[in-house]
Amino acid sequence: EIWQHLAASTRRVAIGLAIGITIGTLLGVAAGLARVAEDFINAPVQVLRMMPAVALVPVFIIWFGIDDVFKIALIIVAPIFPTYVNVFAGIRSVDQKLIEAAESLNLNRFELMRFILLPGALPQAFVGLRQALGIGWLVLVVAEMQTTPVGLGYLMNDAKEYLRTDQIFLVLVIYAILGLLTDLAVRLLEKRFLSWRNGFAGR
Repeated sequence: EIWQHLAASTRRVAIGLAIGITIGTLLGVAAGLARVAEDFINAPVQVLRMMPAVALVPVFIIWFGIDDVFKIALIIVAPIFPTYVNVFAGIRSVDQKLIEAAESLNLNRFELMRFILLPGALPQAFVGLRQALGIGWLVLVVAEMQTTPVGLGYLMNDAKEYLRTDQIFLVLVIYAILGLLTDLAVRLLEKRFLSWRNGFAGR
């Protein structure tokens, strides 16, 4: 029975995170590269960022019903903001000397973005990715405890009704393992794409 619930939860998280992280990345890149885009994007995103995802539950139930669309929509919203903030900050924190060096080499805007800005923003972007993945799993718990017949959140809610402490702890362990695996995947991506970075690695 656990595999059925695990498969449903994983599918919801995968779809929601893929869409939410993509939206957050595109907004962060647009706002980071262009001042005009920043003026239009930053203020609304910062306002929405202060709104907890849990507060959107009743609104989303009214809009989307209680099926998977509601759950996936809630998961989509949550990772947008940490992804946006970190991608935007990563682009704006690129060393100005690198920009001047690129201009002296007559790099056009596309080449500047490809070879300087986006690689320079990657370390901060990966921080946002790790935060987004963690938030995605947290929101999944809230979403699946709202009138759903299948999913890890349903198992936990059902166990609460029947005082099954062992089942609750089992679901908590599964959530922890899934979160650890996703974080490990991001760290492997960091090693692959940030091998050029020469920073303090701990002692």
